[in-house]
Amino acid sequence: MQEKRFVKNDSGFVCRNCGASVPPLSYSSRDHCRVCLCSSHVDVNPGDRQNSCGGLLVPVSAEPDPRKGFIIGYKCKKCGSAVRCRAANDDDTDLLIRLTVNNG
Repeated sequence: MQEKRFVKNDSGFVCRNCGASVPPLSYSSRDHCRVCLCSSHVDVNPGDRQNSCGGLLVPVSAEPDPRKGFIIGYKCKKCGSAVRCRAANDDDTDLLIRLTVNNG
């Protein structure tokens, strides 16, 4: 039997980068701040919270995807890993667009 690669883990949190209170998403797992888009490097697979790094993931790019909306590219400030995740419906759209413009 194939192992599930997505674990629903939708809890709210206080962003450790900007201090914003981030509510649960309700339709998927909340994994980044909707205000500054930063995240914590805590997942191996989405929602599993199995990564021991714990570094701050900072958004470095965003790519529009016709089916998924924006895909945010991150770089971990602690280990340097590159991570990608889907933007949420309530993310700061202006910031996503600025990140998209900076891609080119």
